Amino acid sequence: MFILLTLLTLVLAAGLGYHIYLKEKALSVPWTPDASAIAFSKSPLPEPDPSTFIPSYALPLRTRGRDVVDATGRRFKLSSVNWYGGSDVLFVPSGLDIRHRSEIARTIRRLGFNSVRLPYSDEMVIEDPPVDPALLAANPDLVGSTALDVFEAVVRALTAEGVAVIVNNHITTASWCCGTNPCDAGWSNDHLGGLCRVPQTEADWIDHWVSLMSRLADDPYVIGADLRNEVRGVWGTMPWSRWAPAAERCGARLQALNPDWLIIVGGTESGNDLSGVARRPVVLPLPDRVVYSSHVYAWSGWGDRGGRYSQRPYASFEASMKEKWGYLLDGDVAPVWVGEFGSPTKPSRGDANYWRNLMRYLIKVDADFGYWAINPRKPGTDEIETYKLVEDDWETPVLDYRMKDMIELMAGPASREEKDLKHKN
Repeated sequence: MFILLTLLTLVLAAGLGYHIYLKEKALSVPWTPDASAIAFSKSPLPEPDPSTFIPSYALPLRTRGRDVVDATGRRFKLSSVNWYGGSDVLFVPSGLDIRHRSEIARTIRRLGFNSVRLPYSDEMVIEDPPVDPALLAANPDLVGSTALDVFEAVVRALTAEGVAVIVNNHITTASWCCGTNPCDAGWSNDHLGGLCRVPQTEADWIDHWVSLMSRLADDPYVIGADLRNEVRGVWGTMPWSRWAPAAERCGARLQALNPDWLIIVGGTESGNDLSGVARRPVVLPLPDRVVYSSHVYAWSGWGDRGGRYSQRPYASFEASMKEKWGYLLDGDVAPVWVGEFGSPTKPSRGDANYWRNLMRYLIKVDADFGYWAINPRKPGTDEIETYKLVEDDWETPVLDYRMKDMIELMAGPASREEKDLKHKN
């Protein structure tokens, strides 16, 4: 009997394994762009709307219900792109060897993005090393500068072009995020003893924020601080009840430095889960400044019953979004900025399924967003960034299904005020 049960168990396990194999194989088949995406790739990039950029707004910004608004109550929709490198092994935003920082800023604006999420590592602040001149070949005026000097110069170049900046504490150790190193899983790592090459207490983390942001406090187009990238613990766990108070302590220090900054607090479970806000919102000394952030990728949702987002039908995907963060928008509770999402230039069917579902939802709720990333290559390895939005010259746009959909997302539906007026009439 035991042998029979064992054989039956093995057969069932083999059958399940084969089913999973077939499902994964189907998801990995290359996706063929539809006719509209192909037509977009052959057309000139539409001109961005100047009224969506920060110089046309009355500062400072505040939050009102689910929106970020200016001093007149006009919504400032965050249509952002990530520009990484400062948090990585070379300590410098990428592309400065290819193109002047002001030219990259103009390219970002030309693509229609009104804001940039600019990551840094704590190690960059601690060490502040001189930057290799080869990495600044197209910015000779910065040769001889340290990492913090270059970071500040990039910020100033962006804001000079009317592009708002959100600074992001991405990782503790200067490296690609996010791996399995527990030293980088949260804002502090002193509970790990002497394990970490870059040790950090919570007080250190906050001091690094203050040190960096003190350089930028006079720039009105530096609009916010994204406190920490993708907090997580062992096996992706991190209780919101631990993260929220730490975010409040850091946010309070930054508000003392500049009361007009938006304080952006990411979700747990690698940035995807903000369900804890319903029970325990982040409260700062100065109100109407908290923006929550979620990250949504094809592989997100791996710990949920419905599985990864690449494999879900829309109904399941939408239900997960509502549960994790969409309820904050639906209830007009607080703004949520989807600060990271992305898809490759050559997507699989799973990638395309995730992307279609995400775009459908983001457009439906008129969400603030931040695409990962503009970079054409990864620092250090020079590996091609498959999520890139520009070619290696840091100027030529990659016009495909992603930019087509994001232009629609930037435009958004008719404003809620217009919809309400039409409904009343």
